Amino acid sequence: MHAPAQHLDARLQLRDRGARDLRTTADPPQFGVHGGELVGRVDLKADRKSSVLRAQRISWEPRVSPAAVEALGADNARYVRTDVTDEAGVAANVAAAKEFLGGLNVAVNCAGILGAGRVLGKDGPMKLSQFQTTVLVNLVGSFNVSKACADLMQHNEAGADGERGVIVNTASVAAYEGQIGQAAYSASKGGVVGMTLPMARELARFGIRVMTVAPGVFWTPMVDGMPENVRTSLEATIPYPARLGKPEEYADLVAYILGNTYLNGETIRLDGATRLAPK
Repeated sequence: MHAPAQHLDARLQLRDRGARDLRTTADPPQFGVHGGELVGRVDLKADRKSSVLRAQRISWEPRVSPAAVEALGADNARYVRTDVTDEAGVAANVAAAKEFLGGLNVAVNCAGILGAGRVLGKDGPMKLSQFQTTVLVNLVGSFNVSKACADLMQHNEAGADGERGVIVNTASVAAYEGQIGQAAYSASKGGVVGMTLPMARELARFGIRVMTVAPGVFWTPMVDGMPENVRTSLEATIPYPARLGKPEEYADLVAYILGNTYLNGETIRLDGATRLAPK
């Protein structure tokens, strides 16, 4: 339920929160927005003790938003419209992102569609094409972008602990307790969770980490369109804190993952102790 409608676009801004020994390399563009994915470069150096790079803000906007690029500056961000299910297109645009950024060592997969629908609905069984499309975008799309980024990351110069890159995928709590009408969505997000460990194990020899975040109910454009009473009812189902997740909380977790090289091959729930009811 964290994912808005089709073709989610995002941007991520980072800041150093008082880390005395932490610095970034001189002024490379840090992140580019890539067809609903965040692909970017973060070069961290620690003189004595490493510190955590935290995110200041992550904001979500449907489709293309020139304001997102404008806010970060045209020299620091670029939007490239991409079909995440297109193998050649993704490979070409990831390569373009690397060239623009001057390097590529972080990829955050955020693109997704809800794909809601009952197996046996009022109008008959769910069309197989609906199930296939949901899995194609959410699961195959995440794999497609991940492999394209990993292919470039493997050639990076090794950093601390021999690290050459980090891939963060986005699943959902629906991967664990999907609701009625979420068979396709839950299957797609369950697949993202399932591929996290084997992908991390395989890419370990290249110094590439793979992590997944499974958000609960987050404030997104999809939620913006809900009536106030529906939103209030939704918030009441969240144990603590009883509110929707904030995009910057997702960003903070991603930034922590980037700064902690011992996190690998795991899915982290970010959900305020939410457990989805059957419906």
